[in-house]
Amino acid sequence: MLIPILIFDVALVAWSLHLMQEALAQQEFSLMLAGMLVAASAGAMMIVYFLMGNCLSHLI
Repeated sequence: MLIPILIFDVALVAWSLHLMQEALAQQEFSLMLAGMLVAASAGAMMIVYFLMGNCLSHLI
């Protein structure tokens, strides 16, 4: 289950980097904000995955 989530997270980080590059090229603050939000969501998803994995392993 970890591999699909890692692939999805790498795709989210790549997308956020693309958004940030476009933001720098076009001088758009909204694209930079969108890139930061996508990167934050990727990080939060990994944190939640590892926290829930530890919780579920203690319950079973």
